[in-house]
Amino acid sequence: MPRPRLFSGLLPGRAPGRAPGRPHAFPTGFALLPWLLLGLGALANVVQGETSNPWLSGSAVLTFNSLYVFVAFRSFDDRTRRAPSTRLALLAMAAVTCALGLGHGGTWLYFFPLLGLAAGAALRGRQLVRWGWIPVTLAGVVSGAEAGWDSVGVVYGTLLSTLVTAALLGLADAVRELRAAREELARRAVEEERLRFSRDLHDLLGHTLSVIVVKAEAARRLAPGDPPAAVAQMTDIESVGRQALTEVREAVTGYRVGGLGSELDRARSALAAAAVEPVVHRSGPPLPAPAEALLGWVVREAVTNVVRHSDAGRCEIVVSGSAERVRLTVTDDGGIGAGSGDGTGTASGTGLAGLRERLAAAGGSLTAGAAPGPGGFVVRAELPVR
Repeated sequence: MPRPRLFSGLLPGRAPGRAPGRPHAFPTGFALLPWLLLGLGALANVVQGETSNPWLSGSAVLTFNSLYVFVAFRSFDDRTRRAPSTRLALLAMAAVTCALGLGHGGTWLYFFPLLGLAAGAALRGRQLVRWGWIPVTLAGVVSGAEAGWDSVGVVYGTLLSTLVTAALLGLADAVRELRAAREELARRAVEEERLRFSRDLHDLLGHTLSVIVVKAEAARRLAPGDPPAAVAQMTDIESVGRQALTEVREAVTGYRVGGLGSELDRARSALAAAAVEPVVHRSGPPLPAPAEALLGWVVREAVTNVVRHSDAGRCEIVVSGSAERVRLTVTDDGGIGAGSGDGTGTASGTGLAGLRERLAAAGGSLTAGAAPGPGGFVVRAELPVR
């Protein structure tokens, strides 16, 4: 259905020549300028000399038009619309309009609907409820004194112009705010996805590259004296590399769902290759996929820190759970290496910090620090099962 042409300039829409799909233009003060044509009848009286004092009347018309343009352009910015100068200009317009209506009557009364347009643009919401009756009342009093019952049209036009202008501009403001909110939500969604992707890549590549480096060093040491064992390590490197490619593709597409069991198997292999004795204990009921995925990330990050930053000879991974909560503990006897952390959960840069945020979002917690005994380090994660 075509849009009504009346007040169409006040509605947000596609600007002329603007390609479809481009952002819509919002109204500005220019949308209110064509309504100054309502004063052409009075201007014609001035030009034709049909008024008692054409110079004074012409000056009053010029003053009214100047105030109208001033208020119109300041009404489309919240800061200037609420400024005292805009309110004073609107009061001056009301005084000039009353003077023109009382002095001449007739077509000069059509300045009241213009006053209503300016008042509707400058006064919206609660301000309109509080002060919007003033131009309508002035129109009724002045036009009633000059034209009697014929003033009904002027009063109705003033009321209509005030309310419709305020309603349409209020709608335009709401559309603008909704569009800004939608853009902000889209921006935050992009930032969240970028953060998720960076965390996934950190956790994936940090662990995988550490395992590849450890196995490559083992293969180099074994190559002179035990070629079959070196070949086995290189085969593991190939397998880890292929698995890393698969995980990176899944992380890019957002479909990667890790499992705690597979991460525990990889942890045993990585720790054994780094000459660290792996000890794994798991008990409790089966876990749902989201809990498995989160704990799998914790195992991966904690084992990566053991391989890269500690001189541990033994690493114990314990998973224990109940129907309500599950706890994961990763303890080593070597501690984190010098300069790689301060015992506050940042032993691997942003790894544990990112995991702490993930677990907190799921209602869990993660702590990392010195373990009982000399040189030990422990990572503890707790998570609600449901």
